Amino acid sequence: MAHMYDQDLGKTRANYQALSPLTYLERAAEVFPERAAIIHGDTRFTYAQFYSRCRRLASALQKQGVSKGDTVSIIAPNVPAMLDCHYGVPMTGAVLNTINTRLDAANIAFILDHGEAKVLVVDREFSAVAAAALKLCKAAPLVIDIDDPMYDGGSLIGEMDYETFLECGAPDFTWEPPGDEWDSIALNYTSGTTGDPKGVVFSHRGACLLALGNVITTAMGQHPVYLWTLPMFHCNGWCFTWALSVVAGTHVCLRKVEARGIFDACATHKITHMCGAPIIMNMIVNAAPEDRKELQRINFFTAAAPPPAATIAAMETSGFDITHIYGLTETYGPAVINAWREEWNDLPVNEQAEIKARQGVRYEVLEGLSVRDPETMEETPSDGVTIGEVMFRGNAVMKGYLKNPKATEACFKGGWFHSGDLGVRHEDGYIQLKDRSKDIIISGGENISSIEVEDALYKHEAIMEAAVVARPDPKWGETPCAFVSLKPGHKNISERDLIDFCRENLAHFKCPKHVVFGDLPKTSTGKIQKFKLRDRVPV
Repeated sequence: MAHMYDQDLGKTRANYQALSPLTYLERAAEVFPERAAIIHGDTRFTYAQFYSRCRRLASALQKQGVSKGDTVSIIAPNVPAMLDCHYGVPMTGAVLNTINTRLDAANIAFILDHGEAKVLVVDREFSAVAAAALKLCKAAPLVIDIDDPMYDGGSLIGEMDYETFLECGAPDFTWEPPGDEWDSIALNYTSGTTGDPKGVVFSHRGACLLALGNVITTAMGQHPVYLWTLPMFHCNGWCFTWALSVVAGTHVCLRKVEARGIFDACATHKITHMCGAPIIMNMIVNAAPEDRKELQRINFFTAAAPPPAATIAAMETSGFDITHIYGLTETYGPAVINAWREEWNDLPVNEQAEIKARQGVRYEVLEGLSVRDPETMEETPSDGVTIGEVMFRGNAVMKGYLKNPKATEACFKGGWFHSGDLGVRHEDGYIQLKDRSKDIIISGGENISSIEVEDALYKHEAIMEAAVVARPDPKWGETPCAFVSLKPGHKNISERDLIDFCRENLAHFKCPKHVVFGDLPKTSTGKIQKFKLRDRVPV
């Protein structure tokens, strides 16, 4: 029986709106029309111009027959067109598919076919791989070129260039918000190390809330100036593509990510916020003296593999305040933050760095974060020792995998999203990753976290990059094997030197028994490919 609060109190146009991040840009353009929205070299767009460009794009796409449920793909670096697409594409009801620029033609062809791309926007830098992919795939999308004046090279392979395409659209195009906030807004493919990548589907609701979560959780005040060192193709730039509109921030595009460009942009534009994986932190920490600039303090948010404590400490001295966030493509990017507590300010710097290497606690917009036994689904004790699988629940979790109900069902088993990451929960409730489930090393019945061993290696002044995998051992079952690359000027470091160093910093059974020197293979998103390293383990 309906109670009085349900009678005659239904949703109407006056009191209900489907959640969508598109409304953030509409408001920013209305309230701060002349504020700088995008900076790209000498190009500047105000919020009024940005909103107009997005409406033009939506109008032009609609004239080409793009409508709800269609897929529009884009292969581009961090340029203004990428930002336009994050709003203009979903304004038509279509779904945006940002493609990793480091993928090969076969992977791109798979994505274009699997996502049934109707339009492909491609920057001329990636024209060769895009053309090769188009020959391999069955999809026949309309191809639009981004002819960026800041890039020389490549070729134009499309029917027209992007700016000409925008001219086909109306700047006052009337777009409709999603009819249902569960409608899809984006399609992102995981960078699978084996097999075909999976298509992760985001909803308007999830993107809207995660964008708000970014602003709240990172304490991003009004009008931040954000430097794009994180690829916008990666989980839609961890949803910061939409988050900056909430606070009418300025997007500073960085087409080529390198140390000199980062320091120049930070100094020139007085950058306040930026995000990046540990590979960006390495770039900053190891920058040549002539590439460095004096900077104001910058809020730097890092995710992916847990950053070594030594790297965090070095970043702090370079002018960056580090906050560790954590998530997966399936959680819209970051949904966990290492929320800092005032009492930790009194700790020694090295102890602070150790705490900052933890993943932390859930975003305000995430319902649940847990460490559980994946078989029994029992929660592990908060002892900082017992390892379980990290699991998520709530609005910051994807809709599921496109055309893959079996994988979707498996990852949502027991009412939680299973991340595949192994971790512990500390007494204060903060979680800390220990490994991917497939990367844990079991030696003599003891679990060894490859991350813990890597963290010890990174404390050595000679180490540029380190990765640890299991090596079969007739006595212990497995022992750690380290793969390292060295910083310039440290070529005299030996295997014995590094093993002895680890023995000073770790329990001896956790120390690598072998060390292999050389470059480390990486995925298209910059993650070290441990499965390739396992094939290189010395016998």
